[in-house]
Amino acid sequence: MNTKRAILKLSGELFQNNDNSIDFDQYDTVAKQLIKIQNQTKVQLAIVVGGGNIFRGRQASSFVDANEADSMGMLATIINGVALREALVRNGAKDTRLMTSINIHQMAEPYIRSKGRHHLEHNRIVIIAGGLGMPHFSTDSAVAQYANELKCNIIFKASTTDGVYDSDPRKNSGAKKYSHLSYQDALDQRLEVMDRTAFAMCEKSEIPIFVFDIKNLHKLSEIIDGDYSFGTMISNTK
Repeated sequence: MNTKRAILKLSGELFQNNDNSIDFDQYDTVAKQLIKIQNQTKVQLAIVVGGGNIFRGRQASSFVDANEADSMGMLATIINGVALREALVRNGAKDTRLMTSINIHQMAEPYIRSKGRHHLEHNRIVIIAGGLGMPHFSTDSAVAQYANELKCNIIFKASTTDGVYDSDPRKNSGAKKYSHLSYQDALDQRLEVMDRTAFAMCEKSEIPIFVFDIKNLHKLSEIIDGDYSFGTMISNTK
């Protein structure tokens, strides 16, 4: 696969430690890894950040309006976007751009797909925060939508496991890991590595998803160069 342009989904949990929801050392570590990867591979890189380290809409109590809770979750992703941009700029990626689906002009550019493509063509790292700007859509759905709009070759999904399994490997030591799956298999088996809406969107746009362990983020350059041995590829063909 010729990976000229990729989009990376980073969970908010990557930016926390055991004691704090926000760990600036983590932003710094991730920023340095991303800069090194881009320098090594020359890939045009977009990033969608989650906000689960700060707040998830589904964590709200049952009496809280779900739309408002999801709005809080979208704002949490923007906090991570601002912090990651700062770390990237401070470590040398001076022209990094933060774009948001929610208008917040004092802190970020509004997301416009043609503008996002323009930044990528000029080898700027583009961070997209705020999800899709609408409640009830996860950042998984956001990365699927933005991958299509920005004409990315592949989605890299950083996960808490080293690929997709037929059951939770943290609970079942006999869980089987898949090296390759079709979108339909993932949907039929209700595999929860991404939500069903995101799977369906990727199937329609024919953009493959590579799922790998977030601890192997430093190996992203190897994945871009074509080594898919330490994760799971999901595409239209088995």
